[in-house]
Amino acid sequence: MIDQQVSLRGGAGAGRIPVRPRTGRLLVLAAVFVCAACGLVYELELVALASYLIGDSVTQASVVLSVMVFAMGIGSLLAKRLRSHAAVGFGLIEAGLALIGGSSALVLYASFAWIGESRFALVGFSLAIGILIGAEIPLLMTLIQRVDRQDAGGTVADLFAADYVGALVGGLAFPFLLLPVLGQLTGALLTGMVNAAAGGALVLWVFRRDLTPRSRWLLILVNVSVIALLATATVLDDDFERAARRAVYGDEVRVAVQTDVQEVVLTGTGRSSLDLYLDGRLRVSAQDEYRYHEALVHPAMDGRHARVLILGGGDGLAAREVLRYPDVRSVTLVEIDPGVTRLARTDPALSALNAHAYRDPRLTAVTADAFNWLRAGHGGYDVVISDLPDPGITASTKLYSAEFYGLIAEALAPGGRLVVHGGPPEARPRTFWTVEASVRAAGLSTRPYGISGRRTGFAEGPDRTTDRAKAPHGWGFVLARPGPRAPALGLSPRAPELRSLTEGVLAGAARYAQRGRLPEQAPSTLVHPRYWEEP
Repeated sequence: MIDQQVSLRGGAGAGRIPVRPRTGRLLVLAAVFVCAACGLVYELELVALASYLIGDSVTQASVVLSVMVFAMGIGSLLAKRLRSHAAVGFGLIEAGLALIGGSSALVLYASFAWIGESRFALVGFSLAIGILIGAEIPLLMTLIQRVDRQDAGGTVADLFAADYVGALVGGLAFPFLLLPVLGQLTGALLTGMVNAAAGGALVLWVFRRDLTPRSRWLLILVNVSVIALLATATVLDDDFERAARRAVYGDEVRVAVQTDVQEVVLTGTGRSSLDLYLDGRLRVSAQDEYRYHEALVHPAMDGRHARVLILGGGDGLAAREVLRYPDVRSVTLVEIDPGVTRLARTDPALSALNAHAYRDPRLTAVTADAFNWLRAGHGGYDVVISDLPDPGITASTKLYSAEFYGLIAEALAPGGRLVVHGGPPEARPRTFWTVEASVRAAGLSTRPYGISGRRTGFAEGPDRTTDRAKAPHGWGFVLARPGPRAPALGLSPRAPELRSLTEGVLAGAARYAQRGRLPEQAPSTLVHPRYWEEP
């Protein structure tokens, strides 16, 4: 009965529109298409930026999607009260969605930069955007039946077809066009302007005769204001990013590059004050990076080390330590981000810190995903050094899986050794011992060890911080080799003079790691990743 009443009202009002019914129907479906594309862009923007700012993309995607779908149901119920004023209601909803969705990335980044917390903003935007998206379809159904008489089933089919196709286009445009070309902030702002223009044009043109003079001027004022605000924010986007970057990284930001993989930031005025951030995480601090890299590299070099493979380590600092051995014949460095290796080659401070490792003819840099590169069948390495991002980062979880270590085991020459950075044993013991269990699951015998740090230059874990005093202290490593016997923990007779590492320090390093040993942990696999379970 309700559908019949709506259809009859649509038939009576169809003659009031200034275009032919078929044309009006196509215009409504075109607006559905555009609005659906914009809505999915907002959703993907929230997921991408939250994963970057907060970490653990699985959790952030789950929060955004679940809250948004729930909110869409609320929006659909609330839209029932607006059906008698469908035209002006839809126009105002699209203007609100454009403003909230378009500014969401900017506000989320601002809350992270100046407040240090963006989780509440993430939930708030997901809820608001979901409510407004959920209110669209009921109002559009009312509008399209005012344009052209058709049964309710056909109307629903047309609307959802346009909605799904628009979502497809928005979903593909975000990673392949908006994100790489415009960036997250500008992409969201321009999407909001398109959203406001599409919704406002539909109502103010096709349904202008349904509007009172007051509501018409209200919609014009609201849409112009929204577009003007978003356009102003777009113009000031660069200034905002610089101010936010200073709030996050301090006043000495020298290089800030958004590569295809991550944001790379260098701070400091020279080699001695250099800090390297990857996606907001402090990865290298010149003041004590040597302590980490000496502990990572030199125990693994105790034995044959003619051919060395470094996985990650695009900054060239692990390569610097390896190349100090004159009997090393070749070093292969596999780094996924060419932007990092480019900076390591060309930036004066970073290249000085890595002792110009990329100029050494023994070093070959390969741009590739380490997992896929190993699957191609490379092997015969005496030493494999895994200097990869923290396992708590979802994108790196597969690089700390038993399957990945199985590929490394196949790449090792007889008697070869593997060393893995596994996170701080004291601050994140479950993660560290899960790494160790995953290495053993690949058939390797392990020797865990750790270095207690005065302060760390590596912000471990999913929480980002630029306050180094809050960063967890210490580094944990797992040395491993094939066979039933665990490798000895020592230094090569050919080891160069080291600043922080001695045989005595290594003896204490083994005790330091074992002191916090947890009961047997299950290994992490591709189908059952376990690092995100770390609190």
